[in-house]
Amino acid sequence: MQPLISRRQALAGTAGLAAACACGVNAQDTARPLIDVHHHIFPPAYLSARSGEVAARSRGYTQVLEWTPAKSLADMDAGGTQTAMLSMSAPVWFGEVDEARGLARMANEYAAGMVRDHPGRFAYFATLPLPDVEGAVPEAVHALDRLGANGVGLLSNYDNLYLGDARFRPLLEELNGRGAVVYVHPTVAGCCQNLVPEIAPAFLELPFDSSRTITSLLYSGALSAYPRIRWIFSHGGGTIPMLADRVSQWALARPDLAARLPNGALAELQRLNFDTASVTNAPALAAMLALVPPTQVMFGTDYPYVATLPQREELRRNLADPGALAAIEHGSAQRLIPGL
Repeated sequence: MQPLISRRQALAGTAGLAAACACGVNAQDTARPLIDVHHHIFPPAYLSARSGEVAARSRGYTQVLEWTPAKSLADMDAGGTQTAMLSMSAPVWFGEVDEARGLARMANEYAAGMVRDHPGRFAYFATLPLPDVEGAVPEAVHALDRLGANGVGLLSNYDNLYLGDARFRPLLEELNGRGAVVYVHPTVAGCCQNLVPEIAPAFLELPFDSSRTITSLLYSGALSAYPRIRWIFSHGGGTIPMLADRVSQWALARPDLAARLPNGALAELQRLNFDTASVTNAPALAAMLALVPPTQVMFGTDYPYVATLPQREELRRNLADPGALAAIEHGSAQRLIPGL
């Protein structure tokens, strides 16, 4: 694991790389492999059942309600994406166990169908009916063993329970035993709905909820207890790259919590993997690469909220090192995610 460098050094280094190659994406670039690990689906049956909730959560992003596989493929082709990892960022839990289990199964079968219908273009993270752990464990097993899922996708909280909560331990035990990839996407926390009325809560809050759930996993001891889980946190892990030192220092004040972290708090944070959705700008990219090497960073778009090509162009403007770009654009995902 490479050591942390100062934020000033990281920003200077990234600025230098950007100056060395202030270039976009050309035809040669788009011919190179690109794997997008952050590509959302909205199955028609889900939109039919819960379009009101999707519209409310996606305020200002009307393209979400008009998503189709064909539109995904068109955006992928425009940006040079070879394979997109599909996931659901919208919840399937609305308080009813049977509905949540049904929506999760439907989403997983729909994603598996996209993989079959478009060989090599799609892979997917399974949707689980959490916080129903009793239903989530068999759904994970079914999706991984029967439907060919490449990992599971989780939200940062479920009914305001964060992923380090002891109630999720049976699921984490199953996933750890398999050495599974677990992709975590943030959702809005119940605490923080009305900070700025003119701004959709998700727009402001998602990075902070990623940070909350990572901290929950860290100090509950889950990251240490389940070391075979291969975590990927979207949106660069929220604020964790900037706050890693502050978060890790809590262990100094609480020896009881430090005892849960035999390798140390910072070492656990430095084992995590991140995607680049929303963090291809120079300051955010610098912070992330000061915490982990490029081999733990993967390209992600957040499509259909954001198109692929502008993010790939921004990444290349701000990080010109060929080895780092190769890792982020495809190498890291191929190394970490089975079946790519």
